[in-house]
Amino acid sequence: MNVEQIDEMSKRIGLTVPDVIYEKLERWAKAEGRPVANLCNFLVEKAVREAESKGDVPSSEGD
Repeated sequence: MNVEQIDEMSKRIGLTVPDVIYEKLERWAKAEGRPVANLCNFLVEKAVREAESKGDVPSSEGD
């Protein structure tokens, strides 16, 4: 993580998932000893990085 990423403000979003998915996330998070929200944050960040590396995420005007 670079300094630019650390200095950025974090944003909050609401996420609604089916009960069965939440239960699986809950088990996964518990197995890793972390909160569900932290696991979800990790998974979203990973998915965005992977999509970006494939060119699926448009670059911002400043890039």
